[in-house]
Amino acid sequence: MQNLKKIKGDASHRNFFRNKKKNSIIVYAKKDKVKNLLIYDAINKILNKNGILAPNLYQENYKKNFIEIQDFGNETLFKILNKKINKFFYLKKVIKILIKIQLIKDRKVKNFIKKEYLVPKYEKKILISEANLFCDWYIKKKLKKTIRNNFSKKYQKIIIKLASSLKLKNSIFVHRDFHLSNLMLVKNRIGVIDSQDALIGNKAYDLASLIDDVRLKTSTSLKNKIYKFYVKKQNKLDKKNFKNDFEILSVLRNLKIIGIFTRLATRDKKKDYLKLIPYAWKLINLRIHENEIFKDLKELLRQNFKGKIK
Repeated sequence: MQNLKKIKGDASHRNFFRNKKKNSIIVYAKKDKVKNLLIYDAINKILNKNGILAPNLYQENYKKNFIEIQDFGNETLFKILNKKINKFFYLKKVIKILIKIQLIKDRKVKNFIKKEYLVPKYEKKILISEANLFCDWYIKKKLKKTIRNNFSKKYQKIIIKLASSLKLKNSIFVHRDFHLSNLMLVKNRIGVIDSQDALIGNKAYDLASLIDDVRLKTSTSLKNKIYKFYVKKQNKLDKKNFKNDFEILSVLRNLKIIGIFTRLATRDKKKDYLKLIPYAWKLINLRIHENEIFKDLKELLRQNFKGKIK
């Protein structure tokens, strides 16, 4: 173990160790989460097969709950874009990678124990369950018990309505955590990590994840510029339906993020995530005024969280 150095794993339940001698990363999973390693390997195989740089598998020991993968280093695009540089220059490159990911047609792949893995669909019930993390964790901390149940019932109805108002089919390869901390600069190429949550879902999801990234504050004008650049690159796109889904998915994702970050701070004692919640509210604010479909959600949040929704 003397060549191994523990490295920070963000919001992950896994443990990561760097082996400098072998230029590799050891990824350990808890016993009840070990299947996650199989999925991670399977998705990385799909990405690499389609010309998208993802960590190669060096070795595995499924019985001992670890895999050893290629080390992409420390240079995330988040670190790069956090500096005073031309952000749009890099984000255009990221959009081109996203489009490449969205063109992936593979749905099946064999993982390292030679079992076939089928990339699941991003079902509506998953989307609703994720948005409910807002109630499961944030509401419990912020609202009195006497009004919590009533809020949750109204919130649930609204979330179901929003999820049912999505126009595009679940037919596109979705990374599902496509933000700048999961994109690495590797010898002048951009590598993609943390892909184990990939599903077949909505074309607008990963773009919403990238543009309305809670970790990196960007101006509305830059957000619009990235959005327009993506849309311009699409040959056949129903712009009205795409915009509708982009806004809904951005709001649902950031409600989920508020819930997850509250859970990380409460359950896992990772208090730094609380600092990101105000910007998640700001992103919800940005999108909630764009579409009449958010009318009920806007009213509910205004009534219960004064000052959060303008």
